[in-house]
Amino acid sequence: MGWETIKPYIMMFFLQFVDAGLALVSKKAIADGMNPFVFVVYRQALATLSLAPFAFFLERKKSSSLSFSLLCKIFLVALCGITLFLIPYYFAINYTSATFAAASTTTVPAVTFILAVFLRMESISIKERHGMAKILGSVVCISGALVFAFVKGPPVYPSIQRNTSHLSTKHSSKGEWIMGSLIMLSAYTAWSLWIIMQGPIVKQYPLRLRLITLQAFFSCIQSALWVVAVDRKKSSWKLGWDVHLLSVAYCGVVVGGISYVVRLWVIEKKGPVFVAIFNPLILIITAIFSAFLWREIIHWGSVCGAIMLVVGLYCVLWGKHKEEKYAKKHQIPESKEEVRITNE
Repeated sequence: MGWETIKPYIMMFFLQFVDAGLALVSKKAIADGMNPFVFVVYRQALATLSLAPFAFFLERKKSSSLSFSLLCKIFLVALCGITLFLIPYYFAINYTSATFAAASTTTVPAVTFILAVFLRMESISIKERHGMAKILGSVVCISGALVFAFVKGPPVYPSIQRNTSHLSTKHSSKGEWIMGSLIMLSAYTAWSLWIIMQGPIVKQYPLRLRLITLQAFFSCIQSALWVVAVDRKKSSWKLGWDVHLLSVAYCGVVVGGISYVVRLWVIEKKGPVFVAIFNPLILIITAIFSAFLWREIIHWGSVCGAIMLVVGLYCVLWGKHKEEKYAKKHQIPESKEEVRITNE
């Protein structure tokens, strides 16, 4: 097995740790008092700056027309899928946990499939095994997210809470947890909608790096306007040499910039399903680090919900894979919808 063969696997393991770090550091920064909406502005600004050089150098020999109407479409896609994902996400993470934020990512293929069906971009073959697998997987995945959010049960490691509770991040009340969980799931619904919208917009503007850079830039502007409308305190914009600056830099440069380029490379080499099958590792990594770094308490109800999430995810992915093979065998046009797990 040569380097070129194992390189996509190494890159995917790297991306799982990067994505796990997203929930961990952002949870810590916002729990320590950083305005979540300002966090989004800084993150998107740094993401734009980190993506711009890649877009310029890697796509400098390519050209594509960018009309005013197309620019407006990109602006709306950024609003619906990025801004309306990030603002609720960072608001909700203050009332939930890093582990729940990571767990919610596994619902994306199922929610994307459900939305695509409603938008008539995806067909359901209930007479075929792959069709039933996608339906069953979606139901199990969404149910797992609800179990993870609302069913607690006894803690897995109660001694951690007794011995080191002084190191914990903020603990939310039951009402705040429910509110945060519902907002988090709605945020990932917006992200799923963004995935669906990428297909038509990429056909009109096929330069992917420039496209995502423009969307990050527009999202930065939209988020800034939101902050100005809801919070006019100048102190909210201050950054010091602390976890706030570290979190913004990590989420903007590493997650919003570098990891996107790496993920795009892996998708082109191995396909979107290969990328998606690694997604549950984010949940495992986040749960382990949250327990030891932020002293987050893992409950048995969450463990059951996580198992359901992973089982549901793989049912959807298995169904999608078998559907593609069935379509090729019988020369059936493939669905317009394509599930891709990208960085949040």
